[in-house]
Amino acid sequence: MTESAQPLRVIEETPGYWRVVFDYPPFNIADATLFQGLQDLLARMDARPNLRVVVFESANPDFYLAHFDLTGRLGNIMTAVGPSGLPILIDTFVRITKSPVATIAKIRGCVRGACSEFVLACDMRFASRENTRLGQPEVGVGLHPGGGGTERLPHIVGRGRALEIVLSASDFDGETAERYGYVNRALPDAELDGFVDRLARRIASFDARAIGAAKNLINQVSLPSPDRLLDSLNSFERALTWPHAQQIVQALLKRGLQTDPNFERLWPEALETLLEEKTA
Repeated sequence: MTESAQPLRVIEETPGYWRVVFDYPPFNIADATLFQGLQDLLARMDARPNLRVVVFESANPDFYLAHFDLTGRLGNIMTAVGPSGLPILIDTFVRITKSPVATIAKIRGCVRGACSEFVLACDMRFASRENTRLGQPEVGVGLHPGGGGTERLPHIVGRGRALEIVLSASDFDGETAERYGYVNRALPDAELDGFVDRLARRIASFDARAIGAAKNLINQVSLPSPDRLLDSLNSFERALTWPHAQQIVQALLKRGLQTDPNFERLWPEALETLLEEKTA
């Protein structure tokens, strides 16, 4: 069964296996509407005890989830509290990670900032070798990650590579992301759908209690604490008020961020030049 609803669509492949398709033109920007869609999805997942695995993918091959909205369409996602007791932005990611349902990010296209933090909150990440641009560009914008990137990345890729990813503010292609452990595997684009579908169906064939129990035990030894995640978000909110960061954000928007597909696809490459322009 397929349901059409913005900003995401749920395709129930079987009672135990759902595909969730981000379909929020033009770039799948993470704003209040997208987070409300994820909150609604989590409530729906909680109501389905037979659900075992959810695969997140994109209808747009160029933009999986582009990045955090920088034009102000954020609503109350950093102040209103979700069911976990944490602000909606962090609550969404924490509940995805702690859900007894296995979650898989099937990545094609650009995934940056808070959207990189979304895929880090998923249990597994599989990427197109030819068509992935993954990164945490916040430092290049005069900010720092605030949705769990600095807390999750060191556990996933190690301290040195986490610092490289965060401090370089660069994009990482599928092959490099796989080598670093940023994603589980990078597969040839033509093989990605089949591989993920076979894995999801295999997991969906197993007992839901066993899946949830195994995931819970791994979570206990691998997840950052809610307090650390909250501290990071609070620090990010303060960083958004820094004059230098505000200047860089405005310069990016003027250059075409969130409006020009070509600039949106490649904008981290322009950060060095942008910074030179601002300090000249």
